[in-house]
Amino acid sequence: MPVINRIAGLSEDMTEWRRYLHQNPELGLECHKTAAFVEERLRSFGVTEIHTGIATSGLVAIIEGRGPGRTIGLRADMDALPMDEISGKEWASQVTGAMHACGHDGHTTMLLGAAQYLAETRNFTGRVALIFQPAEENDGGGRIMVEEGVMERFDIEEVYGIHNVPGIELGHFYTKPGPLMAGADQFHVDLKGQGGHAAYPHETRDPLAAAVAIVQAFQTIVSRNHRPLDDLVVSVTQFHSGSADNVIPDTAYLNGTVRIFEKSVQDMVIERMQAIVDGTAQAFGVSAELRYEKGYPPTINHEAQTSFAANVARDVVGTNKVDDNTGQEMGAEDFSYMLEERPGSYLFLGIGDGAGLHNPRYDFNDEAAPIGASFFARLVEMANPVA
Repeated sequence: MPVINRIAGLSEDMTEWRRYLHQNPELGLECHKTAAFVEERLRSFGVTEIHTGIATSGLVAIIEGRGPGRTIGLRADMDALPMDEISGKEWASQVTGAMHACGHDGHTTMLLGAAQYLAETRNFTGRVALIFQPAEENDGGGRIMVEEGVMERFDIEEVYGIHNVPGIELGHFYTKPGPLMAGADQFHVDLKGQGGHAAYPHETRDPLAAAVAIVQAFQTIVSRNHRPLDDLVVSVTQFHSGSADNVIPDTAYLNGTVRIFEKSVQDMVIERMQAIVDGTAQAFGVSAELRYEKGYPPTINHEAQTSFAANVARDVVGTNKVDDNTGQEMGAEDFSYMLEERPGSYLFLGIGDGAGLHNPRYDFNDEAAPIGASFFARLVEMANPVA
């Protein structure tokens, strides 16, 4: 079965919705205008059970099917990124310092398209819970929604989500059971020494030199301390110190990210970082503090639900356009918190050529919206068929 005809007929509406959202991005937990737009659309479709104010601006809408059955959760994220857009599109962001550079406007649109079709047809049993989530990019809106009890409150038994991928052929799905995306942690190192005149370095305790040594030593955690077959990334992304060419500074600061799949690897990284920071501080005569923050956990797909979701995708786009045994991704995703609470699966959907995610030239391909909406709709119909 290809894209659902009724959803294909909504293509112009979906493009209009998506471009409105693209022009009006919101950040973090404060997606109030986006949520209001979603609620207005849902009510126009005849959806009456809408719960707002979850995780500050998130919402959950319930559509009842034709009889008793399970509740299937479908999730879309709504937030944008704190960056300026340079795509040059007519529908480019109108908000300085914010743009939909990750396609969450497309994700929201796909779920809205599925919602209109499901509300009109109700060709399923049980219920579908439409989860519109804020703050995927930074504040962990998925975690907050879980902590506020959305799974228990709405009796959600399984949960599914999609992420768009530019550079992959339009309409191609890929996923895998087990670990799909990495966990994402942050580290901070604050160093304090004794500054002074750069012409007299022997009278100082140089925190900048110590910080450089720490950066170099951190790279050996990947190359020398972990098994090569265990995926691991350690990246230093910020280094701040100094103010003039003739002044050795008092302080230095490092920051970066760690991407992991296994807790044992995470524990090893923390142990090695602490040893490196402590040893380097002693060697250079400075003080140094490591702050390690555990972030989004790995996104781990459930085997049965992933097999089912891949079959749904095949139903929509054909067998040759679905890969259900792809490799692992080092990116992170707070849908992981939902998969820790309920069985489900996360899939990637190709949107064709274009700028990559988190790029100021990125734009979602509106031709992908009916495909994603059809996937969501067919998933509900196939999970809870009418006898």
